Amino acid sequence: MGAEKVYLRPITAEDTTKVVAWRNKDFVRKNFIYQKPFTEEGHMTWFREQVETGHVAQFIICVAASEGCREKNGGAENYGSEDVQSSTEKVCKTDAEGFYREVGSVYLRDIDREAGTAEYGVFIGEEDALGRGYGTKAAKLMLAYGFEKLGLNKIFLRFLEDNTGAKKSYEKAGFQMIEGRRETVNLVQGKKAVFFMETERGMWEGTRCLRMENV
Repeated sequence: MGAEKVYLRPITAEDTTKVVAWRNKDFVRKNFIYQKPFTEEGHMTWFREQVETGHVAQFIICVAASEGCREKNGGAENYGSEDVQSSTEKVCKTDAEGFYREVGSVYLRDIDREAGTAEYGVFIGEEDALGRGYGTKAAKLMLAYGFEKLGLNKIFLRFLEDNTGAKKSYEKAGFQMIEGRRETVNLVQGKKAVFFMETERGMWEGTRCLRMENV
């Protein structure tokens, strides 16, 4: 992985245009089960009904050089490598100032606090940011958020059979294949198998220190 630090900041309504543009890019859409074009109206419905109600926890992935951030107590909570262990906010200077860049989004959906479960999802919307380890780092931070902040017990995900790069990234983050579980979906590209992965709180806690290195 690269030396760049990855931070997560909560998504806002102001991110709508950017998120919709990312999600509609061909290299992003082809890896999703839902492949219809996104609209700003549809995203705002998702934001109001899912994010604002707490059914979904969604963040923007920010890539920052370590010297481009300063600490500030209070304010909105951002999640970064140090933030997993403290409530200190990491405030990054704007992209125009050259210190951080927003490259995608990560989320936990269908959060069931009673059962302690949620489904994980991620997409990198900037093509030149693919293959640089940002997705893996974001996944590690999101697992820490889910287990430590939300108190979840299990987080699972789904991926299409030909998305082998994502599978490797998920394994590095701590997910394991659910053997024997698969589904089939009909997409524009034809029939595709959908595989499942998961990780549990106990598994995460056992390898947490190792996995959070260099995030």
